[in-house]
Amino acid sequence: MNGPVVLVAGLRGDVEDHWQSHLARTLPDVVVVDSFGRDQADLDGRIADLEAAVAGLTEPATIVAHSAGVLVTVHWAARTARTAMIRGAVLATPPDLGRPLPAAYPTSMELARAGWLPVPAQPLPFPSVVGVSADDDLGDPVRVRALARAWGSAVEELGAVGHLNPASGFGPWPGALDLLATLDELVVAR
Repeated sequence: MNGPVVLVAGLRGDVEDHWQSHLARTLPDVVVVDSFGRDQADLDGRIADLEAAVAGLTEPATIVAHSAGVLVTVHWAARTARTAMIRGAVLATPPDLGRPLPAAYPTSMELARAGWLPVPAQPLPFPSVVGVSADDDLGDPVRVRALARAWGSAVEELGAVGHLNPASGFGPWPGALDLLATLDELVVAR
Protein backbone atom coordinates (compact mmCIF):
# COMPACT_ATOMS: atom_id res chain seq x y z
CA MET A 1 0.00 0.00 0.00
CA ASN A 2 1.33 3.40 -0.99
CA GLY A 3 0.42 6.78 0.45
CA PRO A 4 -1.80 7.84 3.29
CA VAL A 5 -5.02 6.16 4.39
CA VAL A 6 -8.15 8.26 4.91
CA LEU A 7 -10.56 6.69 7.41
CA VAL A 8 -14.25 7.50 7.02
CA ALA A 9 -16.27 6.25 9.99
CA GLY A 10 -19.96 5.42 10.15
CA LEU A 11 -22.66 7.43 11.88
CA ARG A 12 -21.49 6.59 15.38
CA GLY A 13 -18.07 8.12 14.70
CA ASP A 14 -14.91 7.26 16.58
CA VAL A 15 -15.31 4.16 18.73
CA GLU A 16 -12.17 3.19 20.67
CA ASP A 17 -12.51 -0.57 20.10
CA HIS A 18 -13.66 -0.35 16.45
CA TRP A 19 -11.47 -2.06 13.84
CA GLN A 20 -10.93 1.29 12.10
CA SER A 21 -9.54 2.76 15.33
CA HIS A 22 -7.21 -0.24 15.70
CA LEU A 23 -6.18 0.09 12.04
CA ALA A 24 -5.41 3.80 12.55
CA ARG A 25 -3.01 2.89 15.35
CA THR A 26 -1.13 0.39 13.17
CA LEU A 27 -0.62 2.32 9.94
CA PRO A 28 2.08 4.98 9.53
CA ASP A 29 0.13 7.68 7.67
CA VAL A 30 -3.55 7.98 8.60
CA VAL A 31 -5.99 10.85 8.19
CA VAL A 32 -9.20 10.41 10.18
CA VAL A 33 -12.16 12.32 8.76
CA ASP A 34 -13.47 14.26 11.74
CA SER A 35 -17.25 14.09 11.58
CA PHE A 36 -17.60 12.87 15.13
CA GLY A 37 -19.57 15.82 16.52
CA ARG A 38 -22.02 15.97 13.63
CA ASP A 39 -25.70 15.13 13.68
CA GLN A 40 -26.07 11.62 12.27
CA ALA A 41 -28.24 12.78 9.36
CA ASP A 42 -25.85 15.60 8.32
CA LEU A 43 -24.66 14.21 4.99
CA ASP A 44 -23.55 17.57 3.58
CA GLY A 45 -21.40 18.25 6.64
CA ARG A 46 -19.84 14.79 6.45
CA ILE A 47 -19.09 15.28 2.76
CA ALA A 48 -17.50 18.65 3.57
CA ASP A 49 -15.36 16.95 6.23
CA LEU A 50 -14.16 14.34 3.71
CA GLU A 51 -13.53 17.06 1.14
CA ALA A 52 -11.40 18.97 3.66
CA ALA A 53 -9.42 15.84 4.52
CA VAL A 54 -8.72 15.12 0.85
CA ALA A 55 -7.87 18.78 0.16
CA GLY A 56 -5.13 18.50 2.79
CA LEU A 57 -3.43 15.56 1.07
CA THR A 58 -0.11 15.99 -0.70
CA GLU A 59 -0.18 12.58 -2.40
CA PRO A 60 -2.90 10.14 -3.50
CA ALA A 61 -4.54 8.25 -0.64
CA THR A 62 -6.59 5.16 -0.01
CA ILE A 63 -10.00 5.58 1.58
CA VAL A 64 -11.07 3.00 4.16
CA ALA A 65 -14.75 3.55 4.89
CA HIS A 66 -17.18 1.60 7.05
CA SER A 67 -20.97 1.54 7.22
CA ALA A 68 -22.48 4.98 6.51
CA GLY A 69 -18.93 6.19 5.85
CA VAL A 70 -19.17 4.16 2.63
CA LEU A 71 -22.26 6.13 1.62
CA VAL A 72 -20.53 9.41 2.53
CA THR A 73 -17.63 8.35 0.29
CA VAL A 74 -19.92 7.47 -2.63
CA HIS A 75 -21.90 10.71 -2.33
CA TRP A 76 -18.62 12.67 -2.06
CA ALA A 77 -17.21 10.98 -5.18
CA ALA A 78 -20.34 11.96 -7.12
CA ARG A 79 -19.93 15.64 -6.12
CA THR A 80 -16.22 16.41 -5.98
CA ALA A 81 -13.50 17.24 -8.48
CA ARG A 82 -10.80 15.86 -6.16
CA THR A 83 -11.15 12.14 -6.93
CA ALA A 84 -7.72 12.09 -8.62
CA MET A 85 -6.29 12.27 -5.08
CA ILE A 86 -7.79 8.86 -4.31
CA ARG A 87 -5.89 5.79 -5.50
CA GLY A 88 -8.68 3.45 -4.34
CA ALA A 89 -11.21 2.67 -1.63
CA VAL A 90 -12.04 -0.15 0.74
CA LEU A 91 -15.78 0.03 1.42
CA ALA A 92 -16.71 -2.25 4.32
CA THR A 93 -20.27 -3.34 5.13
CA PRO A 94 -22.29 -0.43 3.77
CA PRO A 95 -25.91 -0.18 4.85
CA ASP A 96 -28.29 -0.54 1.93
CA LEU A 97 -30.94 1.84 3.38
CA GLY A 98 -33.59 -0.40 1.79
CA ARG A 99 -35.16 -1.01 5.18
CA PRO A 100 -35.44 1.12 8.32
CA LEU A 101 -32.36 1.40 10.48
CA PRO A 102 -32.54 0.56 14.21
CA ALA A 103 -33.98 3.12 16.61
CA ALA A 104 -30.55 4.62 17.46
CA TYR A 105 -30.22 5.87 13.86
CA PRO A 106 -32.08 8.46 11.77
CA THR A 107 -35.31 7.35 10.12
CA SER A 108 -35.52 6.67 6.39
CA MET A 109 -37.49 9.92 6.03
CA GLU A 110 -34.79 11.92 7.86
CA LEU A 111 -32.10 10.36 5.69
CA ALA A 112 -34.04 11.10 2.50
CA ARG A 113 -34.58 14.75 3.56
CA ALA A 114 -30.84 15.06 4.26
CA GLY A 115 -29.93 13.73 0.79
CA TRP A 116 -28.72 10.22 1.68
CA LEU A 117 -31.35 8.75 -0.66
CA PRO A 118 -31.11 7.82 -3.36
CA VAL A 119 -27.68 6.29 -2.92
CA PRO A 120 -25.57 7.14 -6.00
CA ALA A 121 -25.50 4.21 -8.40
CA GLN A 122 -22.77 5.24 -10.83
CA PRO A 123 -19.27 3.80 -11.19
CA LEU A 124 -16.71 5.26 -8.83
CA PRO A 125 -13.81 7.09 -10.51
CA PHE A 126 -11.24 5.01 -8.62
CA PRO A 127 -10.78 1.27 -7.95
CA SER A 128 -12.74 -0.05 -5.00
CA VAL A 129 -13.58 -3.22 -3.14
CA VAL A 130 -16.78 -3.71 -1.14
CA GLY A 131 -16.69 -6.05 1.86
CA VAL A 132 -20.07 -7.81 2.13
CA SER A 133 -21.30 -9.47 5.32
CA ALA A 134 -23.58 -12.50 5.03
CA ASP A 135 -25.59 -11.51 8.11
CA ASP A 136 -25.50 -7.72 8.41
CA ASP A 137 -28.74 -6.38 9.89
CA LEU A 138 -28.05 -3.00 8.23
CA GLY A 139 -27.10 -4.24 4.77
CA ASP A 140 -28.89 -7.03 2.93
CA PRO A 141 -26.09 -8.87 1.08
CA VAL A 142 -28.08 -9.04 -2.17
CA ARG A 143 -28.67 -5.27 -2.16
CA VAL A 144 -25.09 -4.53 -1.08
CA ARG A 145 -23.74 -6.63 -3.94
CA ALA A 146 -26.03 -4.71 -6.33
CA LEU A 147 -24.63 -1.41 -5.02
CA ALA A 148 -21.09 -2.74 -5.48
CA ARG A 149 -21.87 -3.66 -9.11
CA ALA A 150 -23.32 -0.18 -9.72
CA TRP A 151 -20.16 1.38 -8.26
CA GLY A 152 -17.91 -0.85 -10.40
CA SER A 153 -16.43 -2.32 -7.22
CA ALA A 154 -14.93 -5.72 -6.65
CA VAL A 155 -16.83 -7.74 -4.05
CA GLU A 156 -15.21 -9.59 -1.17
CA GLU A 157 -17.44 -11.94 0.79
CA LEU A 158 -16.55 -11.55 4.48
CA GLY A 159 -18.74 -14.32 5.83
CA ALA A 160 -20.99 -13.90 8.86
CA VAL A 161 -19.42 -10.79 10.43
CA GLY A 162 -22.62 -8.91 11.31
CA HIS A 163 -22.12 -5.19 10.80
CA LEU A 164 -18.38 -5.58 11.39
CA ASN A 165 -18.38 -3.45 14.52
CA PRO A 166 -17.73 -4.00 18.24
CA ALA A 167 -21.38 -5.01 18.77
CA SER A 168 -20.74 -7.81 16.26
CA GLY A 169 -17.60 -8.84 18.14
CA PHE A 170 -15.04 -6.97 16.03
CA GLY A 171 -12.41 -4.77 17.57
CA PRO A 172 -9.09 -5.59 15.92
CA TRP A 173 -9.85 -7.07 12.50
CA PRO A 174 -7.01 -8.49 10.40
CA GLY A 175 -9.41 -8.69 7.44
CA ALA A 176 -8.93 -4.94 6.92
CA LEU A 177 -5.36 -5.60 5.79
CA ASP A 178 -6.62 -8.34 3.47
CA LEU A 179 -9.05 -5.90 1.85
CA LEU A 180 -6.25 -3.34 1.48
CA ALA A 181 -4.13 -6.01 -0.23
CA THR A 182 -7.02 -6.85 -2.57
CA LEU A 183 -7.40 -3.17 -3.37
CA ASP A 184 -3.67 -2.86 -4.10
CA GLU A 185 -4.00 -5.68 -6.65
CA LEU A 186 -6.87 -3.78 -8.33
CA VAL A 187 -4.87 -0.55 -8.40
CA VAL A 188 -1.84 -2.27 -9.96
CA ALA A 189 -4.03 -4.05 -12.53
CA ARG A 190 -5.72 -0.80 -13.59
